[in-house]
Amino acid sequence: MKRLFIIVLVVLLFAACTSKEKQLRERAAELCQYIPDHELLEKSKDYMTADFYAVLDTMFNHLPEFEAMDHEWLYYFVTGNGGTIADYEVVGVEQTDETHAVATINVRQKWEDGSFDESTDIEEHKLYMEKVNGQWLMSDFDGHKKDCIENIANSRKEQAMRDAISDYLVKEIGANYSQGEICVPVLMLVSTEEPDDEQTLVWGDFWVFNYDFAGDTLKTVSGGNHSGCMLLQRKNGALTATDFEQTEDGAGNEVSAKRIFGKHYDVYQNMHSNQDVREAVRHEQLKEYVRRNGLSVHYYQDYGWDAVAL
Repeated sequence: MKRLFIIVLVVLLFAACTSKEKQLRERAAELCQYIPDHELLEKSKDYMTADFYAVLDTMFNHLPEFEAMDHEWLYYFVTGNGGTIADYEVVGVEQTDETHAVATINVRQKWEDGSFDESTDIEEHKLYMEKVNGQWLMSDFDGHKKDCIENIANSRKEQAMRDAISDYLVKEIGANYSQGEICVPVLMLVSTEEPDDEQTLVWGDFWVFNYDFAGDTLKTVSGGNHSGCMLLQRKNGALTATDFEQTEDGAGNEVSAKRIFGKHYDVYQNMHSNQDVREAVRHEQLKEYVRRNGLSVHYYQDYGWDAVAL
């Protein structure tokens, strides 16, 4: 009788474990729907731990796009692209303790019509889960929460540097042009160096544009290029531009640019001479300026040119 009881108990425990694993696998499959793609779904908040959602929300919605390109950090995650959609399959799940588990996910891209390209590689990823108030939530993906936090820290550091440069350009450079209602710099960074903890050298192709408001359009009043090397110094915890060595106008431009930019000259020249890149960066940075300042602006227009939609 005692032996029968032990057998029944083992069977029940096995069944319970199997049922628990099945529930975890089903929950992991559900959470896969909220792995970030090119947007962070608003309802994702209900399926992620608070700290993970906060990190992703900062990444997706509260960091500026500095240049005219996709957020590179999106590649931390599995994304469909070029007409494909990521298809997720939960192939296993391991509960590491009472409140933590890791699901192994196989991912393959499928076409938008639901069909698969048989030559498409299958990638293995890890979805981390944490039990919060009785609910299993997504707490990380491939350990990339740490990458995102580092990205945020670097982004904020770069933003502080850009703010210091922009402040200098507006006050010391833009003020010398015909005045508009606002002055918006364009920053194309070539290289940065930190000789010590208190100083930062920034080589860049910098522009300033003064605009007037005309309904929902910013009309260009004045502006120009000011390339060179700017010295930023940390004072009372904040970065401030204290010196700016600029390239010369006219015949001395190339000689002065080669002297100031030195080993960075080729990068600078490729950037400075490409009008398409410059206009793309101007467009993105002006759009970010409008967003950050809550302006009701949808276009900008240079004199003699068609208005450009933001």
